[in-house]
Amino acid sequence: MKIIAVGVSSAFATGPYEEVITVNKASELFRKIASEQKFKNASEEIILAEIQKHSQFLYTPKWHSNFLIEFDMPSKTGKRPYRLLVDAGADIRHALKRVELTSANIDGVYISHPHNDHIGGIEYLALTTFFNPFYTPAKQKWLNNQFIADKLFLEHDWWQVPPGNTKPDLFVHRKVLTPVKRAVGPGLDTLQGVPDVSLETYFDIHVIGKQENGQTKSKIFQDGEGYWTLTPIFAMHVISSSEEMPSYGISLQHSSGYNVLLPTDIQSMMPSQLESHYKRANRIYMDCETSPFPSGVHPHITDLINNMDQDIQKKCLLYHYDNYPEVPEGMFYGILHPGDLHIYPDETFCVKKGRPKK
Repeated sequence: MKIIAVGVSSAFATGPYEEVITVNKASELFRKIASEQKFKNASEEIILAEIQKHSQFLYTPKWHSNFLIEFDMPSKTGKRPYRLLVDAGADIRHALKRVELTSANIDGVYISHPHNDHIGGIEYLALTTFFNPFYTPAKQKWLNNQFIADKLFLEHDWWQVPPGNTKPDLFVHRKVLTPVKRAVGPGLDTLQGVPDVSLETYFDIHVIGKQENGQTKSKIFQDGEGYWTLTPIFAMHVISSSEEMPSYGISLQHSSGYNVLLPTDIQSMMPSQLESHYKRANRIYMDCETSPFPSGVHPHITDLINNMDQDIQKKCLLYHYDNYPEVPEGMFYGILHPGDLHIYPDETFCVKKGRPKK
């Protein structure tokens, strides 16, 4: 299993604008300065003014915290790997582009809770895969060269939805599913002529975690010769004046016993109900704030440094911040950068794509 940090920043992170010159513009500028007489003895101010004419602003944003998990098993297309997004960011397009992927490469998405910085990319994933006739071989066969909206409207009853093998998987806890539907519904109700459109129209929904009958349902992903069991893990994220907002992190248990924990957005550094999960985990992807103005709905880096058990600290890969945290050397397992890739259960680390500058 590979876990790729396609984004490591918080919901409020933006990014800098930098004044740059492209290679083509730089080449053009060099030829101009070398050939034109007026630049032969030009002052530094004149040269600088000419450079500024050729420059443009480059925006280098810090994308929201998102993870991409790759399992060595057949994907929706039948090829390997199967790619699962952990949350969809406010806009997952750009984080995917950084690792040279699009929605066509995504087989499924897990949603931890219905805040915008975790579900904002749902509309992009839904619509672009829906209108992609080649998303899976099964979809191509099902459509039979017909436009999908026409097929739904003309050939089927309005309440029917495309088959599960023609659309991405959506893994979600039942308590998260209802608010997600409420939040993304208006944006997805955009199929011309088709009156009954729902989240099920776009995704093959798998409700995991505690079921209404009291049983806990997990999802097993094959990974080469072994397998990983994905189980939602409850933690409190926000308690408002009207109701609570849990976030369901995930525990990934390998058939060898190795355990990876992604708590997602949580309120405190080690909630009592998660203490056993932290102790059992071999690796923890830990969110933290670095702002001097703590929000109270995420662990702050000072809490992790001063109050977290040292054995737990050494398991943690830190993410979900604006500025990179400053931590004592050797205290944590590491600090994540966009593009960082870890392979489990071997704990191999590599950089899939070049890291951007801090």
